[in-house]
Amino acid sequence: MYALVTNNEITKFINHPKSLVIGDVRYPAKIFQLWSTSELNAIGIYEVVFDNSNKKDEKWYINTNQSYDFDGNEVTASYGTATPKAHADTLWTAQNETDGKGIEGEVATRGLKYNLIQTLKQQVANELSKTDWYITRNTEKSTAIPSAISTHRDAVRTKQAEMETAITNASDTPALETLYTYTTTDGVQSRPLGELPTLES
Repeated sequence: MYALVTNNEITKFINHPKSLVIGDVRYPAKIFQLWSTSELNAIGIYEVVFDNSNKKDEKWYINTNQSYDFDGNEVTASYGTATPKAHADTLWTAQNETDGKGIEGEVATRGLKYNLIQTLKQQVANELSKTDWYITRNTEKSTAIPSAISTHRDAVRTKQAEMETAITNASDTPALETLYTYTTTDGVQSRPLGELPTLES
């Protein structure tokens, strides 16, 4: 992506190399491949440098739109400070009720905690469904459930309880994000707390 700079102001963005007119001169698209950076800069064309240092995981944060700036030497596209998504439910206020938007105290928007717990419950149900047939066979035919299966199902439920507690007790959005982040110690990657055990593991 390129930007056209005129009088130190960004006047146009060029998403793909194409023929364009600058001043009274039409330049062919091939200048983007054949000309050096300094030659392009000399006629006001700068490749956009993307700075994603402020961009955060959109599962947890709301990123700003990108802003573009020319500092005299290069054009940069960068993000502002990301806003954490609400970790707790947002409730309707008395003013909201007065305005006819909702009833004070009731949930207006679900926060991350609620959504994460609902997702966790579905993941647990999916994981347990893989071995439900052992339970059905035991009920119908009295065939013993292998100990490894029982151990795994207990481990899944234990992890669910542990995670629901951790999610509920998380003080803010960054704390929630940490529960689902892989960590590496001495070159060994550890499972995030938010990952359920599988039968294979």
